[in-house]
Amino acid sequence: MSNVDTRQVSRDSLFLLAQLKVDGRDGETRVKVRNLSSGGMMAEGDVAVMRGSLVSVELRNLGWVEGTVAWKQENRFGIAFVNDIDPAVVRAPAASQVPAFTSPRYTRTHQPASPAPHEDSAHLRKI
Repeated sequence: MSNVDTRQVSRDSLFLLAQLKVDGRDGETRVKVRNLSSGGMMAEGDVAVMRGSLVSVELRNLGWVEGTVAWKQENRFGIAFVNDIDPAVVRAPAASQVPAFTSPRYTRTHQPASPAPHEDSAHLRKI
């Protein structure tokens, strides 16, 4: 796609934090994700990158995605992904590791671990 063609791609404006790795450098840098589409994203952060730099960005619910820096202007830059992604997956709430029931134990009704056995008066022990 040419630069004119890519302006027609649907983008989602959002604000997320992501980790960014620049190829050939150690460590990760936190960046702000300003907008996201299936083919790329705009990031903001104090990262020394140049147009054409190979990068990987860790996106919520997707993991690491590879791309190249398409443009840079001050502390904002565009990343063109190597493979298309589904932006809806990234927008979805982060998968939680908290159990499904989050209310305090003392507020939940008691539920026995197993149902009570069927009571048959012939099998009851007399005391």
